[in-house]
Amino acid sequence: MIDIRFLRENPDIVKENIKKKFQDHKLGYVDEVIDLDLKKRKTQQEADEIRANRNKLSKQIGALMSQGKKDEAQEVKALVSENADRLKELEEAEKKLDEEILSRMMSIPNIIDPSVPIGKDDSANVEIEKFGEPKVPDFEVPYHTQIMESFDGIDLESAGKVAGNGFYYLMGDIARLHSAVISYARDFMIDRGFTYCIPPFMIRSNVVTGVMSFEEMDAMMYKIEGEDLYLIGTSEHSMIGKFIDTINDEKNLPYTLTSYSPCFRKEKGAHGIEERGVYRIHQFEKQEMIVVCKPEDSMKWYDKLWQNTVDLFRSLDIPVRTLECCSGDLADLKTKSCDVEAWSPRQQKYFEVGSCSNLSDAQARRLKIRIKGEDGKKYFAHTLNNTVVAPPRMLIAFLENNLNADGSVSIPEVLRPYMGGKDKLERK
Repeated sequence: MIDIRFLRENPDIVKENIKKKFQDHKLGYVDEVIDLDLKKRKTQQEADEIRANRNKLSKQIGALMSQGKKDEAQEVKALVSENADRLKELEEAEKKLDEEILSRMMSIPNIIDPSVPIGKDDSANVEIEKFGEPKVPDFEVPYHTQIMESFDGIDLESAGKVAGNGFYYLMGDIARLHSAVISYARDFMIDRGFTYCIPPFMIRSNVVTGVMSFEEMDAMMYKIEGEDLYLIGTSEHSMIGKFIDTINDEKNLPYTLTSYSPCFRKEKGAHGIEERGVYRIHQFEKQEMIVVCKPEDSMKWYDKLWQNTVDLFRSLDIPVRTLECCSGDLADLKTKSCDVEAWSPRQQKYFEVGSCSNLSDAQARRLKIRIKGEDGKKYFAHTLNNTVVAPPRMLIAFLENNLNADGSVSIPEVLRPYMGGKDKLERK
């Protein structure tokens, strides 16, 4: 959510930003907010004048009573009562105006960074850099579920009976590999100075609306029936929520945290043939990283965050590339974002395995995450997040890139301590 003062003073910039996001249906919100804000300030001014006048009249009543002028005191009391009724009307009007302003402000997208390429959807995303040499082996690479099945490592049929489509049982060495990747990612981030955290896996609605747009909320979140609780779609949600309504000393920043959690997502919409198996599912586990920092440091941390993911994948012999998200592919709260994509030897193309985002002060403004400077002044923090690793998609990339002609899978040296010293997985 942007600063209403910025909108008030720069309506044309806000409208141009909406156009760059290809959300022209929201253009009217800008003028509506300006009009509602003007009405609110007038209402507030009148209410403040009544409150100030009420204090004066109260003193007059006391003075008149002490002088024995009861009739005159009663007349002033009647005026105070009349003003009280008007004040109640104004306070109710102010509350309603606040709600109308907030509903529109929550839908107006954050101002994107000038470096973001302009485009309507992900087809306009721009490749930034490749890391590692993508290779295509001289043998056929099976579909990822077939590779897992060759190790007796996955059971989709039973999961379908138990929970429906979009779920799976991981078994044996594949399940162990899944846990090994999570454990390695945890230690990788701890070694880079991040504090490890296991957060709540459910959050309240005020946190949900603080960390994402209404559109994302509807497309992703599962609500707990009868409770003001939602299952998290990523631990970023509860990790950023950890700082709700806080004032943080500037000298203690940045906060750099890495968190483990299961994730739950509706994953609405049609899915292509390559998104079967464990690519797009309703439940998975993930290691995440988040940063809460001063505004002037957020772009520096943005570059550090995506580089962490690149380095982790390269340590596992997986070629990756970074892709700059265009304006139309950015969620409303994001000011800049890039995807990390892993190479798929089977498809002979890259696919998304993580996303790094700078949300500037959008989440902090919604959740009231503030910083207190050395001069005592308070200002909103900047928040960032990035995927360290999400094993379902990571497993696809890992298995395809480390598959051997005989069907075995090589274990990179850094992962062997988490796999009981094994250097290779052998087919059953």
